[in-house]
Amino acid sequence: MAGNPHYKVVELSLVTDEEIEKALNKWAGEGWIFDGIHFVVRDSSKRPTMAFIFFTSGAGESEELKSI
Repeated sequence: MAGNPHYKVVELSLVTDEEIEKALNKWAGEGWIFDGIHFVVRDSSKRPTMAFIFFTSGAGESEELKSI
């Protein structure tokens, strides 16, 4: 499995700029690389009800990241 990236998905049920920023800073600070964000929006509202933030880390990263 050498060379394959590891993935982390963070789910936010409170979608505000502060919560997104908090999650990005937390996981980037632990060595994860931001890969993307997806928002869940209901037809009845334009405001997102949930967000999923995706991070990756290289397979050569430390054992610390692999165990998260």
